[in-house]
Amino acid sequence: MSRLRAGVLLAAGLALAALVLFFAVRGGETGKAAGPPTGASPVAALRVPVTQVLRKTVPVYLDYVGTTDAIRTVTLQAQVTGYLLKAAVPDGAEVSKGELLYQIDPRSYQAALDQAIAQSQKDAAALEYAQANRHRNYSLSKTGDVSIDALQQATSTEDQYRAALAADHAAIETAQLNLGYTEIRAPFAGRLSLAQVHEGALITNAGTMVNTLVQLDPIYATFNPPDTDLPEIEKYQAKGPIPADVIVGTGATARTYQGKLTFLDNSVGRSTGTITTRATMENPDHSLLPGQFVRVRLHITDQPDTLLVPQAAVGSSQLGKYLFVVGKDNKIEQRYVTLGANYGTLVAVDKGVTDGQRVATGNLLQLGPGMQVNPVEAASSPEAGPGQRHG
Repeated sequence: MSRLRAGVLLAAGLALAALVLFFAVRGGETGKAAGPPTGASPVAALRVPVTQVLRKTVPVYLDYVGTTDAIRTVTLQAQVTGYLLKAAVPDGAEVSKGELLYQIDPRSYQAALDQAIAQSQKDAAALEYAQANRHRNYSLSKTGDVSIDALQQATSTEDQYRAALAADHAAIETAQLNLGYTEIRAPFAGRLSLAQVHEGALITNAGTMVNTLVQLDPIYATFNPPDTDLPEIEKYQAKGPIPADVIVGTGATARTYQGKLTFLDNSVGRSTGTITTRATMENPDHSLLPGQFVRVRLHITDQPDTLLVPQAAVGSSQLGKYLFVVGKDNKIEQRYVTLGANYGTLVAVDKGVTDGQRVATGNLLQLGPGMQVNPVEAASSPEAGPGQRHG
């Protein structure tokens, strides 16, 4: 019985050993089949658009926010009393210098002028008689036919009428002025505002405001640079007029007006630390109106040998701004840089790269230092646009 049990155990052991060997052989074949096929190619390098660092001469600008102001603004006032007869132009009209704007009823002032003229004619006739009388008395006084007293009276009468005639001339001039004041004319070319007095209204007091007239061409752009910019502005202003671009709006609708820096105040504001400054520009189509917010860009000088890269190539991290430079063997190098002003789609680089180096302009989120890439040259290099310094 013991031999039979021993035989059974031996047979079971042999079967188990055969089963373990079978699975071991199958497992080895399976592992060999799961490996990569012989001669397979490595993963392709990432295609990355690149462009070269440019070296150019670029303009240097100082940028400010300002408002437009009229060069001249005048309140049109009545200088005489009377009914407003008519408005010769509508509200908001563009008017030329000397153009009739408002007419006050002139009849009473015309009558006063006529009366002054008539009085002068009367006194002129009296003076003529007085002159003849004095001359006659003077001749008769030599023969003793007229006393010296009579001659003196005749002389006095002549002088009185001469003075009266001078007063008449002054009265005529005053009446002519008052008659002229019944016409309110434009002192300069500009645009009217809303009328404060309308036809038929009685203007009872001289000095009544009728309307406001502003000159629109040329026009000011007023802005306030900080006193820290004052030495730089004065330095370049001493060399000649500083060109100024005045920009209205943003994006595709922005419009630029060319002018020059024409005014620098003589003191700095104690509370603001800024100085009032003005640029003057032409506004022939009157598209600029006083009170508009504008951006003023002073072109103070040109800076040669400035390095430029696309703004799209600049990355940012907690350590600062950086660029991915494609270096030797097309491997990525991360360069932290110091940036200058923006020029359209480009930005100046003050430190961190040199001209001719290639920088990545796309797929930045997939790049890292030491990574090998397949660089592809950009189709065209962007041009440097107007500069705008970083604030």
